[in-house]
Amino acid sequence: MSFTLHGIPVSRGIAIGRAYLIAPAALDVDHYLIEPAQIESEIERFRAAQQLVHHELDALRADLAADAPSEMGAFINVHSMILNDAMLVQETIDLIRTRRYNVEWALMEQVERLSRHFDDIEDEYLRERKADIEQVVERVLKALAGASGALVDGAHGACDEMIVVAHDIAPADMMQFKTQTFQGFVTDLGGRTSHTAIVARSLGIPAAVGVQHASALICQDDLIIVDGDHGIVIVDPAPIVLEEYSYRQSEEALEQRKLQRFKFSPTQTLCGTRIELCANIELPEDARAAVDSGAMGVGLFRTEFLFMNHKHSLPEEEEQFAAYRRAVELMNGMPVTIRTIDVGADKPLDSMSGGDGYETAANPALGLRAIRWSLSEPHMFLTQLRAILRASVFGKVKILIPMLAHAQEIDQTLDLIREAKCQLDDAGIGYDPNVQVGAMIEIPAAAIALPLFLKRLDFLSIGTNDLIQYTLAIDRADNSVAHLYDPLHPAVLHLIAFTLREAKRAGVPVSVCGEMAGDPALTGLLLGMGLTEFSMHPSQLLVVKQEVLRSHLKTLEKPVADVLASFEPEEVQAALQRVAQV
Repeated sequence: MSFTLHGIPVSRGIAIGRAYLIAPAALDVDHYLIEPAQIESEIERFRAAQQLVHHELDALRADLAADAPSEMGAFINVHSMILNDAMLVQETIDLIRTRRYNVEWALMEQVERLSRHFDDIEDEYLRERKADIEQVVERVLKALAGASGALVDGAHGACDEMIVVAHDIAPADMMQFKTQTFQGFVTDLGGRTSHTAIVARSLGIPAAVGVQHASALICQDDLIIVDGDHGIVIVDPAPIVLEEYSYRQSEEALEQRKLQRFKFSPTQTLCGTRIELCANIELPEDARAAVDSGAMGVGLFRTEFLFMNHKHSLPEEEEQFAAYRRAVELMNGMPVTIRTIDVGADKPLDSMSGGDGYETAANPALGLRAIRWSLSEPHMFLTQLRAILRASVFGKVKILIPMLAHAQEIDQTLDLIREAKCQLDDAGIGYDPNVQVGAMIEIPAAAIALPLFLKRLDFLSIGTNDLIQYTLAIDRADNSVAHLYDPLHPAVLHLIAFTLREAKRAGVPVSVCGEMAGDPALTGLLLGMGLTEFSMHPSQLLVVKQEVLRSHLKTLEKPVADVLASFEPEEVQAALQRVAQV
């Protein structure tokens, strides 16, 4: 019987093949109390399993091919760090000692505690890091059970069209597919910023995540279609549906080959206007993918990843400096815009409060986060600023500040940047004294009070994800209202258009670094509004570039003006159709 499941699209493309189901090891574990005399031997059993998993991860790291996506090595390193983290290891041992739980029970109890903590996080990227802890624990549970760490057994290795269906997949486990014919994957869990989704995009593998109950509803060897463009999974498709998707698959493969022709050609419109296409990155090694995609620089380097790996201490200046320097060097002189840490009261790091942990904020999205938190912790902020400034010796670096809204916040930030420079001067450490400083425009108040920013800063970057969220009062992670999250709402479009217009008038460069920048359906609209710098995930760059090469700014003026003059949904859609037809 044919049926369709819906999830979250995270990696474009279409996959057609047979389902290969992977059952999680952590779904059912033994729960029993041990005798006092067994405590030390139980802890030793835990240590042995932990060591075995270390060996597995080391082997995966050693087997990484030279051309493997940079994300692979980084995520294996993250799982190695989690495996040693005191919040997992020491707390599990404490449960064994104090409550006399067996290892498996203690592990699952600690994972549940950590999961509840992560569920309270407002930031989507950080909330989904819970999956990494669960994936590491699953490996340990397999080791305790004496099971192989292999994700795919040899019996299925010869399958020509394998699509993995699982509750969740660890990025490190995906390395085991390198000798398999792996067409795509479907998971019950995950979101757009989960590690597995990031790896899927870097590999160019069609994927749908967050497809609830997929692993329970899909049977082994079912013929399935994964529509990565729309997050749709079709099980046992009708012949006519299979024929249609097969045709689409071949068309997309041809289109991808055509796109490669544009990689190193100048990015300009038909009327000769030069457009800058930059990449968003989350890890230093992501800069390789940015260069390979033909990016003209890094428009957004998210630095949260460095901080999320530290539970009881903040990352030292040298560690941060090494990461920033690596990204800058890999970009070979092209600009790298480094955003200061964009988390706070919605983040589960004990290090943020000296080890005591934050009390969960009533509304973390509106609380002490981003620049507000950085300004409340000047020692931490100065450490990050010094590290960024030091990296500017090795290439063009720009500093981007998130969630600014008030004049005093801008002034305090600039004062601390000056202080960081003075500290480096006193220590005799070099940096580029002309590093530019910019602001994220992601709060409606910032867009409306734009003169405050234009007077004080060197450039602006519109973060459309948060701008939409705050303008419409919509939590994208709340399924009950997620359907109201609309990048084409007139209020959102007017704030973007106003920011672009006023920044141009003041001669201040402005870019868009949110998801709207990487949506080819919106490229013409943004160009018509006056945008000349886009920043997006590297995988989206060529398809956006194609739209730029097809566009003529003069012919976009009238239909884009019609979009901005429209408020009724039907009128907006009709005007957008006219933009697309230009």
